[in-house]
Amino acid sequence: MASPLKRRNAMSFLINNFDQVAQLFLQHLGLTLVVIVSSLIIGIPLGILLARIKWLRGPVLSILGVIYTIPSLSFFVLLIPVFGLGTTPAIIALTAYAQLLLVRNWLIGLTTIEPAILEAALGMGMNGWQRFWQVEFPLALPLLLAGVRLVALSSIGIGTIAAFINAGGLGVLLFQGVITANYEKILAGAISVTGLSFSVNYLIRMMEQRAEFMIRGED
Repeated sequence: MASPLKRRNAMSFLINNFDQVAQLFLQHLGLTLVVIVSSLIIGIPLGILLARIKWLRGPVLSILGVIYTIPSLSFFVLLIPVFGLGTTPAIIALTAYAQLLLVRNWLIGLTTIEPAILEAALGMGMNGWQRFWQVEFPLALPLLLAGVRLVALSSIGIGTIAAFINAGGLGVLLFQGVITANYEKILAGAISVTGLSFSVNYLIRMMEQRAEFMIRGED
């Protein structure tokens, strides 16, 4: 456990090296946002497809589950010969990891909507596209956002390892601290990653709650 002196030294490091830490913080946040967007671009259509075609669910979710079990450092290294060092292999790997978390939640959200609600939308004359946007999407949105929150937290955590392949981010502080045996730098990196995780978790959780309130017709 870190002593009070080491914690004070870590805070002093954060203050004295604010520009460097802020730059790494923004890199980490940027990487996470790109992964979230790319995951949604792939995951939303895939979830809709699985919701419509039941027999695909088992095979696709099994494949995504296998991908999720690949050790992150090994995954990064496997991508280096094709994509080189930097953020590209990190984004590809993190997006691949994200699919299980996102698609599973999105699929549950789409498939647990009451059939009576869908029948009512059909009875109102809505076509498939209108039913999706006006009924299915709003009702499944809280679970989709829950999946996004899991993706964000997973990407922040695994993204620290991406510093090993020159993807930048707060993992740089952790790796530099380990290499130089600088405990204050390690603790400063850990505090920064934790702060980013808590902040992102809070913001997306607030969005989830807002979506839930909208479904219940509350302000």
